[in-house]
Amino acid sequence: MQPGPDLLLAMYAGMLRVRLFEERVRELFAGGRIPGFLHTFIGQEAIAVGVATALRADDYVLSTHRGHGHLVAKGGSLRGLMAELYGKANGICHGKGGTMHIADVSVGYLGANGVLAAGCVIAPGVALSIKHRRSRQVALTFFGDGAANRGPFHEGVNMAALWRLPVIFFCENNRWASTTAHAESAAGGSIAARAAGYGIPGQSVDGNDVLAVHDAVTRAADRARRGEGPSLIEAILSAGSATSRAMGKPTAARTRWRTDARATRSPGSVGCCRRAGCSTASTSSGSARASPPRSTPRWRTPRPVRCPSPPRHSPICSPIGPGEIDLTLERPTWR
Repeated sequence: MQPGPDLLLAMYAGMLRVRLFEERVRELFAGGRIPGFLHTFIGQEAIAVGVATALRADDYVLSTHRGHGHLVAKGGSLRGLMAELYGKANGICHGKGGTMHIADVSVGYLGANGVLAAGCVIAPGVALSIKHRRSRQVALTFFGDGAANRGPFHEGVNMAALWRLPVIFFCENNRWASTTAHAESAAGGSIAARAAGYGIPGQSVDGNDVLAVHDAVTRAADRARRGEGPSLIEAILSAGSATSRAMGKPTAARTRWRTDARATRSPGSVGCCRRAGCSTASTSSGSARASPPRSTPRWRTPRPVRCPSPPRHSPICSPIGPGEIDLTLERPTWR
């Protein structure tokens, strides 16, 4: 079913919101304003928006280490997310989650995760709760093509298929598992084809086509609500959409795969409404800078560790120096 004009406009605005927020975050990270590490969602906006518009507001989403876009599309607060990246007290996790451990249960976003494929085994548990409560909700978990080669993916799909749980397994195939090409790490090529081994439907869609993603997730969600069990969707992204681990810059290995034609297909690259979006992103970053620092517990001064002298006959454990060796760790400085 073709979405109406209002939904189409909302989809475009949502993709633009995700893109501009991530561009602003990347600028701030490059300037040293945001601490820690960063995985941007640039180039994958159609997936987040296509999924979010196909789900109900009370459905659940489990994210990955690259999850800013999922939260923004699900309705999370831009100011709360930006403050969280800054490590501020008014962040959605009070400044203690950071980029890879953000969560906002109020919008059904059950959290990002730094462990690859972790959501694939958490989602069946969420779906089991849904099934017991008979709430007709759906749990959707994101994972990458690299995570599809790990054990938790197969364990989660197997259990969900056995118990006919309302789960949607959504693979964001950006063709790279860190710095390893998908073609060199995944046997059989298609991730969606693995669904046949568990007796569930699998489908591959264009990850740069928000309407294709929306349609696939809508049908999978309807199937799950009818009690027919899980589905597997693979969204294949263009090579130009792939981003590296740090700061979202293309790695040298990926550059040879990137072409201008593929880069222009990246959703959110059209700029007819960018002025309003840039204003929103700048406002959220300005609010985050002015926010109070996160609360930190009182640090108990640890006592120095007293290391006994090793035996004289040990050539490996020869003492470095007499007395005590202070192994006290310094207090973290970033906020």
